[in-house]
Amino acid sequence: RVGYIHVPNMGPEGYSEFHRYYFAEAEKESVIVDVRYNGGGHVSQLLLEKLSRKRIAYNINRWGAPEPYPSDSILGSVIAITNEYAGSDGDIFSHCYKIMKLGKLVGKRTWGGVVGIWPRHKMVDGSMTTQPEFSFWFVDVGWGVENYGTAPDVEIEYKPQDWVNGIDPQLAKSIELIMSEMSTKPPKLPNFGDLPKLNLPD
Repeated sequence: RVGYIHVPNMGPEGYSEFHRYYFAEAEKESVIVDVRYNGGGHVSQLLLEKLSRKRIAYNINRWGAPEPYPSDSILGSVIAITNEYAGSDGDIFSHCYKIMKLGKLVGKRTWGGVVGIWPRHKMVDGSMTTQPEFSFWFVDVGWGVENYGTAPDVEIEYKPQDWVNGIDPQLAKSIELIMSEMSTKPPKLPNFGDLPKLNLPD
């Protein structure tokens, strides 16, 4: 009933991994998106756009299953998991996810690094310098994400003992929350049986 998508970074690999799983998992009733340990990149806005699609209609085919509109939109709730190792565009994704009110954010406060660098100048020995050239401003906190990060809606510690014992309390809490939301407001397909009669007039 619940899909799961892990996004390791916001670069080509992360973009590919997101879409590799999204098209299958979006068919589930609800979805958990995991951006823990996300090393950043530049595609967060593309993923947020996809996750923000609200299912408002269906294309009913003569043959085949109903197709949601917009395409690839999720029927029910979305919950995101983040942690203190999600930085740069991982920070940006986590914070904008909250601003856009896409669902609860679970985990730990993010890394807090949204000033970007660029390897622009080469040295005579072949090495390269990186200078801070990009910074990020948000409508709710201004420059406040840098050096602070984004706090989750539900903070859950991931202790070393949990890691050793193969327990993931952040994922477990996310599943608990999303199942509760699905119980309170069940995501169900509409009844398409009552089709109007559109015969030609006599």
